[in-house]
Amino acid sequence: EVQIVESGGGLVQAGGSLRLSCAASGFTFVDYVIGWFRQAPGKEREGVSCISSSDGSTCYADSVKGRFTISSDNAKNTVYLQMNSLKPEDTAVYYCVVGSRWSYGLRPYDYDYWGQGTQVTVSA
Repeated sequence: EVQIVESGGGLVQAGGSLRLSCAASGFTFVDYVIGWFRQAPGKEREGVSCISSSDGSTCYADSVKGRFTISSDNAKNTVYLQMNSLKPEDTAVYYCVVGSRWSYGLRPYDYDYWGQGTQVTVSA
């Protein structure tokens, strides 16, 4: 059974930082990609970042480049999303996702497994 557990969301003032964690287990992909998506009320789901288990390649949405950093601890099957210089427009539910190596990128339909999400709220 695939399990994805997100943590680290919360309320922060604009300009502040949060670190999200995603512990994923139970999937059978040898090489895999773990990513983060977000969805704000009334908006479409948006890809934020991804990281490949095979070579550590990363991808970022233009809206978060230079502010967010994704990293992984493969021994723990845990991925982190360090979010700095947060803006009110970053407010959303953040979802951790897992897919095969072919999932690399920010297209939501490419990912096989989704977590329950963690709320991030950035106040002005």
